[in-house]
Amino acid sequence: DMSEFMEKHSVARLIGAPPGYVGYEEGGYLTEAVRRRPYSVLLLDEVEKAHPDVFNVLLQVLDDGRLTDGQGRTVDFRNTVIVMTSNLGSQHIQELSGEGDAAYVQMKAAVMGVVQSHFRPEFINRLDEIVVFHPLGRDQIQAIARIQTAYLSKRLAERQIKLEISDEALALLGNVGFDPVYGARPLKRAIQQQLENPLAQKILAGEFGQGDTVRIGAEAGTLTFTKP
Repeated sequence: DMSEFMEKHSVARLIGAPPGYVGYEEGGYLTEAVRRRPYSVLLLDEVEKAHPDVFNVLLQVLDDGRLTDGQGRTVDFRNTVIVMTSNLGSQHIQELSGEGDAAYVQMKAAVMGVVQSHFRPEFINRLDEIVVFHPLGRDQIQAIARIQTAYLSKRLAERQIKLEISDEALALLGNVGFDPVYGARPLKRAIQQQLENPLAQKILAGEFGQGDTVRIGAEAGTLTFTKP
């Protein structure tokens, strides 16, 4: 989470403090992680929030594929895939999203304008690919709802409780959790409030237990919890 590296001194947390400073022997978050597991995928979430000095560190990684930590050791990044996410230009994505290639080209151009005004050219030039995603639509939210409820089914199966969710229930969760501005987070809250919390209360109350099958349906805009 790059929002944790907004201050100038946070560079030391990435590569380790120099000799004579507190934490010198601990190493840096970034360099230690890659040194121990060089074949990995490194995700830098919300990279635009990092301090400018952090980007100086990333420039060396992206250009040379290596980084020297606070103890003078060279860490090899050549076998590490680096993925960065950013919310820059999200307003343009909402305003200009549409069907067809022309709409996407216009949206991407607007987003890239914001990106280029925020990041230095030498940083952008070291990125292999910049992907601008479409906003999540109802179909995607519905698919995510199916995935998230499958995780819940797996957790319940560990307690010998089987979960069956109807298409109507999934559609209800998808509709309640759909928000074109905030993405998939409202869906997570909807699943927790509409499904997980009520089901947990019913399990604690003894309505469902080991060996039971819980059928989730939808009626009058709410979820129903029944046994077969």
